[in-house]
Amino acid sequence: MSLEKILSISGKPGLYELKTQTRGGFVAESLLDGKKLTVSARHNVSMLTEISIYTYTDEVPLNEVFQKISEKEGGEETISHKEPNEKLAEYFREVLPEYDEDRVYTSDIKKVLQWYNLLNKKGITDFSEPEEENKEADSEKPKPTAKAPQKSAAKTSVSKPSTKKGSPGKSAATRKV
Repeated sequence: MSLEKILSISGKPGLYELKTQTRGGFVAESLLDGKKLTVSARHNVSMLTEISIYTYTDEVPLNEVFQKISEKEGGEETISHKEPNEKLAEYFREVLPEYDEDRVYTSDIKKVLQWYNLLNKKGITDFSEPEEENKEADSEKPKPTAKAPQKSAAKTSVSKPSTKKGSPGKSAATRKV
């Protein structure tokens, strides 16, 4: 499994795997304890493939940072995120020497190392880039334009203000002609 379906949910510990989409959000499964969670639009959710680390020249995608850690550690776990701050910063400098020390905080380094170790424990070690070819091929496919037929019982009508001449604010259904 790659990082494409791995999420970080603000206010929730650990990482989550995207399982399925629901009407109001989606269902995610915790990589820490396996519990499922319904996530709505009010949660702040980030896909790991969308997170980057600031450097002095550019931003490095998180999957590249994970790849560098994996190469340094030979595919094994790295140091604990509970190490002293100085040791964490020193380790991160070895992995990503050009990281911007003013914008990448110790809490960010702790999170990256904690996530790497969690993913490693779960056997998620494919830190390669998402395949751009598949994304481009999908965007070239024609999009379906026909809508699925709806049952008349499921339809609800809402009175909207009319823009035609007549009394302002009255809908076409209630306006006298």
